[in-house]
Amino acid sequence: MKDGKYSKYFPKQFQPETIVDQDGFPVYRRRDNGHTVLKNGIQVDNRNVVPYNAKLLTKYQAHINMEWCNQSTSIKYLFKYINKGYCRITAAIVPNDDGTSNQPQNIDEIKQYIDCRYVSPSEASWRIFSFPIHGRKPVVERLYFHCEGQNLVYYTDFDCINTVLEKPSVTESMFTSWFEANCKYLEAQNLTYSKFVSKFVYVKKKREWKPRQKGYTIGRLIWVPPTTGELYYLRLMLTHIKGPRSYNDIKIVNNVKYDTFRDACFAMGFIGDDREFIAAIKEANHWGSGKYLRLLFVHMLLSGSINRPRHVWSKTCHLLADGILYAQQRIANNRGIIFPIL
Repeated sequence: MKDGKYSKYFPKQFQPETIVDQDGFPVYRRRDNGHTVLKNGIQVDNRNVVPYNAKLLTKYQAHINMEWCNQSTSIKYLFKYINKGYCRITAAIVPNDDGTSNQPQNIDEIKQYIDCRYVSPSEASWRIFSFPIHGRKPVVERLYFHCEGQNLVYYTDFDCINTVLEKPSVTESMFTSWFEANCKYLEAQNLTYSKFVSKFVYVKKKREWKPRQKGYTIGRLIWVPPTTGELYYLRLMLTHIKGPRSYNDIKIVNNVKYDTFRDACFAMGFIGDDREFIAAIKEANHWGSGKYLRLLFVHMLLSGSINRPRHVWSKTCHLLADGILYAQQRIANNRGIIFPIL
C-alpha cells in the first residue's frame, strides 16, 4: 500500500488464460475460483498474487518475483541502467559553531557544496579483489565513413600547417582503406561495409585491412541525421553496396552512374515520400528513448526538409508516443488507462 492505495497496479483482473497484451507485456492467468486468504486484516485472492516461479522459491527459499520478458525494448532498458553513471551523494562542510564566538563569519556556500561519488561496501570489495567490472560479447566496432575529402584530421593549435598536411590521416582513413581492401581481396567484394569487420581486421598502425584470423566482431555504422545531406545518403548506400573500389562505384546503380548519393538512393528506392525520415526515426528507436525520438521529429520539422509531416507522423506515431502512456499510468496508478493515437 502507498498513500492508502495499491501500488504496482494491484489488484490485477481475473484472467482465464495467459495472454500477451498489445504492448507486449504478459497478462498471467488468474483463476476466479473463490479461494481467499486473510492477511493483516485484509482479504485477498488470486488478483493479489505476485508473479512467481515455484521451482525457484523451493530451491532458494527466498522471496523471488519473476516475469516473462520478450520485448526488443528491454535492451534499451538494460543499457539505460548501465550508462546512467555511478551513484552520487551531496555533502556539505559546516563549521563547528559552539556559540562562544561573537565575530560574524563569512560563509561561502559554493565551497561548502561537494558533489561526491558514492562507493558502496560491495563495490569497494569487488574492486579491491580486482574482479572484472563488466564484459561485452561479441565485440561491436564502430565504423566511420566520410564524403570524399572530408575525413577528420586532428591537430593542436601549435602544429604547423605543413606538418598537418603531411600526416597520413589526411589522405588515408578506415573508410578509404576499405576501398583498397576491396581491390586486393576477392572475398571482400561480397561484403558490405558493416559486414566487413566479420571477416577482416583494421590495423591502425599500418592503416590497412587484413583477413581476420580469430574472433568475431559486429560492425555498426555511426548514425548521422538526415540534415547532414550527402553524408546521410552515403550511409544509406553503404548498407547495400558491396565491394566498391571508389566513391564513384557507390554512385552506380544498375550500371548507371549518378552525380550525387541522393540521386543514387532515389534510384535504389531508398528515398521518396519522406521515407528517409521515417527510416531514421525507426532506426533511432532501437537505441533512443521516446523523448529523444520526439525531439528528433521536432528538429526534422524545424529544418523544413520534410515534404509531408502528417505522413511521417502517421507512420511513426506509435514510436514517437513511446513512454507517454506509461508516465500517465504511473501518475494515475492505473494500468488500464489507454490513450488512442489519432
